Parts: sequence; C-alpha cells; structure tokens
Amino acid sequence: MTAAAARRLYTFGWYLALPWVVAYLLLRSLRQPRYRRNWRERFLGLGPLPEGGRAAPSAGAQILWLHTVSVGETRAAQPLIERLAGRYPHAQFVLTHMTPTGREAALPVLQALAGRITQRYLPYDLPWAVHRFLAQVRPSILILLETEIWPNLQFQAQRAGVPIVLVNARLSERSLARTLRWPALMRPAAAALSAVAAQTQADRARWARLYQGPIHVTGNLKFDATPPPELLERGRAWRHRLGGRSVWMFASTREGEERVVVDALTAAIRAGASVPVLLFVPRHPQRFDEVARLLSALGSPVVRRGQFASMPSDALVLLGDSMGEMPMYYAMADLALIGGSLAPLGGQNLIEACACGCPVLFGPHMFNFSQAAADALLCGAALQVGDAASAVRTMLDLQSDPARREKMARAALAFAQAHRGATERAIELIDDVLSAAVAAAVEHRR
Repeated sequence: MTAAAARRLYTFGWYLALPWVVAYLLLRSLRQPRYRRNWRERFLGLGPLPEGGRAAPSAGAQILWLHTVSVGETRAAQPLIERLAGRYPHAQFVLTHMTPTGREAALPVLQALAGRITQRYLPYDLPWAVHRFLAQVRPSILILLETEIWPNLQFQAQRAGVPIVLVNARLSERSLARTLRWPALMRPAAAALSAVAAQTQADRARWARLYQGPIHVTGNLKFDATPPPELLERGRAWRHRLGGRSVWMFASTREGEERVVVDALTAAIRAGASVPVLLFVPRHPQRFDEVARLLSALGSPVVRRGQFASMPSDALVLLGDSMGEMPMYYAMADLALIGGSLAPLGGQNLIEACACGCPVLFGPHMFNFSQAAADALLCGAALQVGDAASAVRTMLDLQSDPARREKMARAALAFAQAHRGATERAIELIDDVLSAAVAAAVEHRR
C-alpha cells in the first residue's frame, strides 16, 4: 500500500469514528464540563490567533508551536518554553493540548509569557481541520513532545514547509510494535520529522527502527523542572499542622490502584500495624469524588484539599484533589508510592518526587519511565515492589528506619540534580532546525 492510500484509509477511519468522538466528549463532560468547550478548535481547526489576532507574524518574528498532550507533557515543556522565550525574544508561541487538564497545567507559563502565548486544542487529525489550523497559525516550527505521531498533521506540516522536531522522545517496545503494524502510514509520518531528541540510548535505538533521520540523545526534560519554593513551603506548613507525623503519599494513582492499596492497608491495620497519615493524590480530576468514596473504607474521615485549612491535627486520611500542587504534596510526605506502576500502565513521573527530596517506591510497571526508574534504583533514591501488599510492608519497614529514609531522601535530591541539562540540549537542536529552515527559505526565494 502506498503512503497516500494509507493516509486516505486512516482519514476514512477518522470520519467513521467522529460520532464516537462526539459521544466520548459528551460523556467526559458529565464529570468535566470543559470537554463541551472549544469544539471549533477540535473539529474545525479554528481558534484564537497568535500576536493578538493577526493571521501572519510581523516581519522578522517567528511563531513557535509546541504540542503538549496533557498534564505531564505540559509541565515538562514549561522550562523549555521559558528558555525559548529568552532565546527568541520577539517570537510568539502557540501551545496546543488534547485535554482540559493539559490546558490548566499551562497556567504558570501563560502568566509568565502573557501577551506572547496563545493556547488552543490540537485539531483532530482530519485533513481539512489541520489545513485550517496551519493556515491560521502559520508556525515557523512545530515542537512535539514525547510520543506524538499524527500522520495527517505531519504530512501537511511537511508540505507547508514547517519543520517538525520531536523532543523528550520516548518509545517503548510495546508502542513500537503497535506502530510497526502500519508501516505504510507510520513510517512516512515519522519521516516528516526534521529531528528527534530522545530521552535515552534505548529510546534512540527503538526510534531508529522507525525513523531514518537524525536522532540525538538529550535526556529527560522533566529533570529540569524546578519545584516552586512556595509550594514546598506550603507543604511543610501542612505537615506541621499534622503535628509532624509521618505521611505516606500515594501519588498520581490510576483507576483500580486505590482499591488494592486500600485493601493492603486495611489488612496491615487488622494485623496490628500502625500506619501514619495517608495522602492520596489521584492522577485524573474526574475521579476525585470516586476516590473520596473509596477511601471512606479506611474508617476515618477523608479530609479533602479544600478542607486542609481547617483539618484537625489528628487527621488520618487526606485526599489531594487539586491540580498543579504536586510539589506541595511531596513536601508533606516521608515516602511516595508512584501510581500507574501497580497496574500495567507504565508508571507516572517519579522525577518530580525526587526533585522535592521525597524517596519513592514503585511497582513492576514503569515502562514509560524505564531509564529514570533504573537510575533511581541504582543510586538508592527508590525501591521497587511487586504489588500493593509488598509496598505497604516496605513502607512500614522504612517508617521504622528514619536513617535509611533520610539517606534515600538525600539520594533522591542528588539523582534529580545530576540529570539536569536536557532543556539546553533540546534548544540547541531546535536552534539548528530553525536555522536550517530559515536558510532554506532564503535560498528558495532567490
């Protein structure tokens, strides 16, 4: 099958799926009403323009377009955006997402770059929607993060002369195998990339099986995110309100994980174990109420984030049902079990916990953070457990050994600090691609 035929078939599949996409958005909107908004951006590629509404950049200005799917990618991109803003002081930025939580996570960078950054949803990968978006925005470059491949988007961007750089790129064996099932579609999409900045050598090797262009190993952008001092201080203040008691955090938990953790905690309590304050922070806001109901099985009142200011000093079960405050929660905790790792979901960001000086545990499924997890284990910042029951046993052991816990905390901070620098390396690559694009445009006009 030719690449053009594969794209036509892919597009036909999108048309067939549109009623289901609409149904999905309406269903999600029952819990998150923001899913009912901005449908023109999603389906038609129409939205706010950069530079205060002008359809074209002013002379000499550039429009840097970054796509960050959801919360994790948006937070990872913040240092990159801020450094690019300093490097290109006259540039405008367009930041696209797929989820409302991704848009919300971008609030700090929107405030920092007020007047220079426009936020939109990425249009669904329909040719006419993508074409309208490109015609409106007229980007100088597209910077994708982590795992993004959009065949129609990348084909049309390439045809419009927009260079595409994939930064913080990762690719698991599972994702690679899925991608290679559709070579006529996915290889040309990958070929539209101007360059790839991979997180690790292993990611580079896997990308090389899909993409024949330049692949650089630049590290993980998440190491360059600095926890806001005000959030760390607020977390320490909440911990002081709890009388300085030990706090176990269950961070970015996913569906099904809270239940097995609660069961393991309940079994430990029945066996006579003394557990400290328990802080649960679910990954997705639409599950906050569901998790609150589930935590009531622990037999203590559940104190939610909005009640922290009035929580009693003897509170035992806390629910961190807020967005953008993870450093605050890590600053409260003695230990954190990383969510998404007890079920085969690939894990969540352990780097942020380490940057806050919080020792981490994680389950057997960390394939989305495999290199970071391996490095954290090697330097003593983390421990791996087999399931929820072994996690609780390990946390009990660490609770009774403050010296070991403190050693892990120091190792976590050192681990986070030692791996910084990915942002600068990614910017060097972006500089090279932009310079080459400008030179090519000048040559074309001659």
